[in-house]
Amino acid sequence: MNASDQALSVFATGLKNAHAMEKQALSIMTPQVKRIENYPDMRARIEQHISETEGQIDRLDRILARIEEQHSGFKDMVLSAGGSMAALSHAAAGDEILKDTFANYAFEHYEIAAYKSLLQLSDQIADGDISTLLQQTLDEEERMAQWINDNIGMVTAQYVALRESEQTAKR
Repeated sequence: MNASDQALSVFATGLKNAHAMEKQALSIMTPQVKRIENYPDMRARIEQHISETEGQIDRLDRILARIEEQHSGFKDMVLSAGGSMAALSHAAAGDEILKDTFANYAFEHYEIAAYKSLLQLSDQIADGDISTLLQQTLDEEERMAQWINDNIGMVTAQYVALRESEQTAKR
């Protein structure tokens, strides 16, 4: 296998991993958004990102088809199940919104790293159209990470205020 073949092989594997990663993201965000009642800004942003993620999966499917590959149903299933378990583990916590916010922030950065790696590989296989699609996804992930970064304080303050309000109501 020459260097070009090796880059294409690593790229194909990375795309399959990214596809499964995005399926995992959906399995995390979809239950989260259903349980967010007191944080309308967070809910709206997660709903927007769910839509973006669905578009990202579509782009990954198009890229995989272009290089004559398909996503891995097994990887998609395993990571989706893992994402569902992670979402359930946070649901049992009293501070679910904080745990979800922290986990989402970390997950966004994981996705950012994955797409930066894929962009490097797409440059090596010299396909500008693929790079454009991957850059679009990277931009969306970076915007989501930045939004979470900019709003961690607000979510934390809202959480504390809600807790204080609940305590006052119990008295």
